[in-house]
Amino acid sequence: MQWDEFSEWGRKITEWAANYHRNIRDLPVRAQTEPGAVRAQLPISPPENSEDMNTIMGDFERIVMPGMTHWQHPRFFAYFPANAAPPSMLAEMLVSTIAAQCMLWQTSPAATEMEQVMVDWLRQALGLSSGYTGVIQDSASSATLSAVLTMRERATGFSGNAQGLSEQGKIRIYCSDQVHSSIDRACWIAGIGQDNLVKIPTQGPLHSLDGELLRRAISSDRLAGYHPAGIIAVTGGTSIGACDNLEVIVNIAKDESLYTHLDAAWAGAAMICPELRLGLWEGVSGFDSVVFNPHKWLGAQFDCSVQFLRDAQAQIDTLKIQPEYLTTSQEDITNFSEWTIPLGRRFRALKLWFLMRSYGLEGLRTRLRNHVNWAQELCERIRETPGFVITSEPLLSLFSFRCEGDDRAQQQLVDAINDDGRIYLTQGTWQNQKVIRFQVGQFDTTYEDVMSAHTVIQEIQAGLAA
Repeated sequence: MQWDEFSEWGRKITEWAANYHRNIRDLPVRAQTEPGAVRAQLPISPPENSEDMNTIMGDFERIVMPGMTHWQHPRFFAYFPANAAPPSMLAEMLVSTIAAQCMLWQTSPAATEMEQVMVDWLRQALGLSSGYTGVIQDSASSATLSAVLTMRERATGFSGNAQGLSEQGKIRIYCSDQVHSSIDRACWIAGIGQDNLVKIPTQGPLHSLDGELLRRAISSDRLAGYHPAGIIAVTGGTSIGACDNLEVIVNIAKDESLYTHLDAAWAGAAMICPELRLGLWEGVSGFDSVVFNPHKWLGAQFDCSVQFLRDAQAQIDTLKIQPEYLTTSQEDITNFSEWTIPLGRRFRALKLWFLMRSYGLEGLRTRLRNHVNWAQELCERIRETPGFVITSEPLLSLFSFRCEGDDRAQQQLVDAINDDGRIYLTQGTWQNQKVIRFQVGQFDTTYEDVMSAHTVIQEIQAGLAA
């Protein structure tokens, strides 16, 4: 492809993108294809000769698009959102065009220095104390793994990387029973093991980790010869939005000299609204590591996860490796590849710069406040509908419910709703029962989009009961 052709197709694809978003409400939210349908339309072998872009783009629309679930659809109420505000998309185009590998300061000084400033902008927006620095990761899973590895190294006197874990004894990490599966996976990868991730039951309206049980577990483990290393808390758990009492966990961690990490991947975005912090955010500045995903609820293009660090040196000491080809002669610089597991790094800060400048914090706050209010109103409508019961009250913009019947009936309703195509929901588990999750967070959703879900849910359930 020549650059003149690139320019022409750049214009065509940009217009295609705008039309896609203008008309996205006309599409079913979830892909309606059968397993294997896309693969069956793809050639078995790669082409030997070049093909025309018109043909390639035509096949994209014919083969690929019917097999896509539309995460930017305003009636996407499943999982958590993965938003892409227009300014963020434009920034991503620029990043893809420049195509820089931003592993070191000298490989792209602007990327490094903008990352430092964007992390601090977000620190201020979330009300974190001025002592925090941080780094942009690809996902909360990577940030959590980085924190777990740091817990491990700190507990072993920073000898685990060199010596392995065979002589270190059993390391323990503690969390609630409402944490995301990425916590389990981080313990697998770090060599700590599933059995050494101690999950503490929750209590109260926020489903917070029971602090007294946590203290007992740590004490018992020490007596048994284990090595407690850290505590992982959650603000806005995936299943029902569980939120730990952060002050309780910080106090226990201080008493026990344990490293702390807070998973606020989804709910962290809401903390830009001061009134939404009440009861959820007190004590946060006592944590050693805090992660939230601007690519979820804030509107940044996937992928973009910010990990704040109260003292970055422990994580750097855990992850830094410096062969000669990565050494630099500049002083007083930051090389973010020393803060993360991957060496290669994208210029993720640019989309945050575009996003925050385009909307301002107040514009973003308005969206988040709307989502919280609309979710609460929809919850009340479902509560008042015969045949439905609310199983977990709204935590920010997430709640869950059940229809009449057993777990099979819940899954049947979810599947029927998603096959219908007008909205998209997912199931979860709460108190050993299957529940239907509902979260509001898509960037362009409207009040009408959210309230339409009530009609759809009622209609589908009535059809199943008929």
